[in-house]
Amino acid sequence: MGRTGRSDQAGRTEGQSDQAGRTGGQSDQVGQTEGRSDQVGRTGGRSERGGQAGLLGRIFLTRVLEPGDETGGRWVRELGVDGVVRRLRQRGEPLPGVSGKRWAGLIARAERADPHRDLAVAQGAGVRFVCPGDTEWPGQLDDLGDGRPLGLWVRGTPDLRMWALRSVALVGARACTEYGAFMAATLAAGLAEKGWIVVSGGAYGIDGAAHRGALGAGGATVAVLACGVDRPYPRGHAGLIGRIAEQGLVVGELPPGEHPTPSRFILRNRVIAALTRGTVVVEAAHRSGSLVTARAARRLGRHTIGVPGPATSGLSAGVHELLRQDAALVTDADEIVELVGDMGELAPERRGPVLPRDLLDPAVRQVLAAVPVRRAARPDDIARTAQTTPDDAIAKLYELRALGYVERHGDGWKLTRQAMISVRAGADDR
Repeated sequence: MGRTGRSDQAGRTEGQSDQAGRTGGQSDQVGQTEGRSDQVGRTGGRSERGGQAGLLGRIFLTRVLEPGDETGGRWVRELGVDGVVRRLRQRGEPLPGVSGKRWAGLIARAERADPHRDLAVAQGAGVRFVCPGDTEWPGQLDDLGDGRPLGLWVRGTPDLRMWALRSVALVGARACTEYGAFMAATLAAGLAEKGWIVVSGGAYGIDGAAHRGALGAGGATVAVLACGVDRPYPRGHAGLIGRIAEQGLVVGELPPGEHPTPSRFILRNRVIAALTRGTVVVEAAHRSGSLVTARAARRLGRHTIGVPGPATSGLSAGVHELLRQDAALVTDADEIVELVGDMGELAPERRGPVLPRDLLDPAVRQVLAAVPVRRAARPDDIARTAQTTPDDAIAKLYELRALGYVERHGDGWKLTRQAMISVRAGADDR
């Protein structure tokens, strides 16, 4: 619980389309200035990102290719982002293996694509674009091969890559039972209390219960949408998705303003499966879309987990089918953590930071440095010391909790025992 790039300067006139890519140098004009990368958010250092031109090229392609298009992913792998963009802009030699009909459709989409406008719309909605090569890109998405996202639109302040390190997917039926909603909320709350990030699809039913359970426990959650993250769907969950964006993250593959379709829902599920350590199916009938997520998790080598329901319930029939195969049966959050967590995970006093301090985002390190070593502090006090806003401090504290650095203590926050040891060790080293 989804990719983007918008539409004007992509192709209104022959001259405008030439700006995007007749030659290697001209194709750089898809990106124009380095300063505009600030509109996207966090910068990356790997060559795969291809600089600003490569980033804007990816945004352009998200308007042309549908999520999960493995043929398009192969083009990008073999020809590079600039090479694919150039072919589409010049309307010349068709891309390898494409039919005449499909080529005409791709060209029509390319003519409407305008990555600069997409960035402007995203910036106005507080959304950034994260792509392979960025420091925030979750490397586990690369397991999708040619079907990996061209990039993800991210709404919310926490770092997606760090959150994905300790995340679990909770999915299930939209038309769930009271039992299913209770189990989803209870499991999500339990996971959140243990510092795990709950990932789901933002839909009615199990998804919504999981998100609310995590938020209600004061924890963090991620909604992966099958539409533009600036246009929450379903509309009845606009308030919930807004809360998630404030306390967690809302992500999606599709450009601003894009609507969901049945195929986009199905393809969105592979992102949920790849992003997380395991997928828990709470309630699902035989043909439920959540089973697609579970099967994707299995193919990717992630944990596939099911919550049993009444033997007479059709909404649990799909879960029971998973359990008859190789899914693990769980009934509480401890059992989930036992499966997906590290050795000794259920002994919280022994869990230390899962990421070295030096690899933390500078803004996150600043908040961490503001947490007192020997006592708990309120978020307002931490924000004042870190010279940031209370909302920003709270978001980063949840991020640090997920990484094992801090824990809640009543209304305050304090360093974990292992984090205090690492702080002392760092001081000794200096």
